[in-house]
Amino acid sequence: MLNILRPAVTRVMTPLGRALARRGISPDVITTIGTLGVVASALVFYPSGHLFLGSLVITFFVLADALDGVLARMTGKGSTWGAFLDSTLDRLGDASIFSGLILHFVLEDEPEIVLAAVALFCLAAGALVSYAKARAEGLGMTANVGIAERGERLVVVLVAAGLSGLGVPYILAAGLWLLAAASAVTVVQRMVHVYRQAVDR
Repeated sequence: MLNILRPAVTRVMTPLGRALARRGISPDVITTIGTLGVVASALVFYPSGHLFLGSLVITFFVLADALDGVLARMTGKGSTWGAFLDSTLDRLGDASIFSGLILHFVLEDEPEIVLAAVALFCLAAGALVSYAKARAEGLGMTANVGIAERGERLVVVLVAAGLSGLGVPYILAAGLWLLAAASAVTVVQRMVHVYRQAVDR
């Protein structure tokens, strides 16, 4: 879904990337700042119950994930290290978002243990989705399939949390359950995809 929007996002980010390139700012700096912003925002705003504001601030920093790629192409400073750093810090950012939600559910006056468990499952399943792709590529295969890649997972959780912060009832619970199911399906899709490639070798 988000691959369709990527060209539009790139066009929007290009002027900012050009300005940063002129100032000699490297893509790795943008990646690191973006991740630190996501981690701090998720672990400060979500546990304190500021779901809407937290989602807005997190979204702002998540956009750095698109900006670092634009900047790397402009400056020609894309590197293997940069790709590794980006992927690794993506996992940290994702973990902080779901950890913030887990803390939110646990620290409420009436703790929502079931939703905390669902958020924990989403965290683990999301990590497994990413690991399946990375491991497949390490073995010389591909695993770019599935209904819930990272971009889609972020959209669902941030929109659901933001709308919940605005008072929309049940939206966060529905979003997390949907995300849990979609992530589980994606893990299976990637395993089947890799199995077929391995058998055909």
